[in-house]
Amino acid sequence: MSAARDKTHYLYIAVILAVVAGIAIGFAAPDVGVALKPLGTAFVALIKMMISPIIFCTIVLGVGSVTKAAKVGRVGGLALGYFIAMSTVALGIGLLVGNLVDPGQGLQLTDELRKAAEAEAAKGGETDTVSFLLGIIPTTLVSAFTEGQVLQTLLVALFTGFALQAMGERAKPILNGITHIQRLVFRILAMIMWAAPVGAFGAIAAVVGATGLDALRSLGVIMLAFYLTCLLFVFVILGPMLWLVARVGLVSLLRYLGREFLLILSTSSSESALPRLIAKMEHLGVSKPVVGITVPTGYSFNLDGTAIYLTMATLFVASATGAPLAFGEQVSLLVFMMIASKGAAGVTGAGLATLAGGLQSHRPDLVDGVGLIVGIDRFMSEARALTNFAGNAVATVLIGTWTGEFDRERAAEVLAGRAPFDETTLLDDEHGDDTPPPPPPASRTDDPALSPV
Repeated sequence: MSAARDKTHYLYIAVILAVVAGIAIGFAAPDVGVALKPLGTAFVALIKMMISPIIFCTIVLGVGSVTKAAKVGRVGGLALGYFIAMSTVALGIGLLVGNLVDPGQGLQLTDELRKAAEAEAAKGGETDTVSFLLGIIPTTLVSAFTEGQVLQTLLVALFTGFALQAMGERAKPILNGITHIQRLVFRILAMIMWAAPVGAFGAIAAVVGATGLDALRSLGVIMLAFYLTCLLFVFVILGPMLWLVARVGLVSLLRYLGREFLLILSTSSSESALPRLIAKMEHLGVSKPVVGITVPTGYSFNLDGTAIYLTMATLFVASATGAPLAFGEQVSLLVFMMIASKGAAGVTGAGLATLAGGLQSHRPDLVDGVGLIVGIDRFMSEARALTNFAGNAVATVLIGTWTGEFDRERAAEVLAGRAPFDETTLLDDEHGDDTPPPPPPASRTDDPALSPV
């Protein structure tokens, strides 16, 4: 490994140290910690600035290089079907654990918490499914980039990819130009990543300073139950499915994405790792069209962690306010929230706003109880983001396998550490961006890196 790559190793050690320092500052000087919040906000904003051009380049290069448009439609349809199925499974697990644990007993509401709940309910009422669907269409071809809307960028990129596909040989110069733009964008992103320790320090210090120990003690049960439920979903549902379908071990995949998980944990934003997930999934051996369609779409529709959160938080609020929901009420309310959450995709605190908005529509008497969860939502949002990210990584490999667009031999090399990811450019220099990965082998690879453990 080159010296440049060794330097990125120190970068992520610095992120870990920054997180520890941020926690210490938050506890020792809460006011100072809260004042450091703009550092974390600025870093996440820098990452979001790069998401639209990265998604555009990835999808255009992937779709534009495919000879048949039906192939893209097949990948998209399969992805959406899988996302709906997994969201339903996540909903069921959340319902099961939430009813068993019943974590809302013994908590008291205050006037301050009621006001916080009202504010979140107002946010949740700002979006609905119809507005979300209409919002996918950008005002202009360029506004999709300037407004930072992932699905708008996805739509424009698909149109561009299909247009280039129809142009045939004449599209090659344009595709070559977009390839160079993609390299430039990833280089800029690599430069921004050096600010990760500063962003992590500010984000963690702010949330610890604002929350303190009291809220963590009183609400530890719901937090612990939620984290355990997310782990249950990832390792009991996603893990075996990944092994049975793709013969890839979940632990190996999560280890490969370790730096991305650290980045999400420190910033509480799964969007901060979206560009890196796209690059790493391509490096792993999933084809560009599958990555380009599955990852951006999954960030809006494959919200497994959010589904679990909405389920457990609803049951928590109902129990805490002494108004438990019947099973039928639980299912109908949560199905509504799952649909509504798509309209709030990508919005900071969207899970909490969707929870409050859903309760406001179906059970207004429960809205005040949302105030109980406001104090720890930041910590729960980390588990939501980590679970959503893991779900999208697994989904990309599964969709790639089902469509015959996943190279298992390449994955074995990568997960075993014999084909390391180039951290300096976020590009797969071994295959190059101009050539697709080789087709999947017919025979199964019995490599230790692909073991189920």
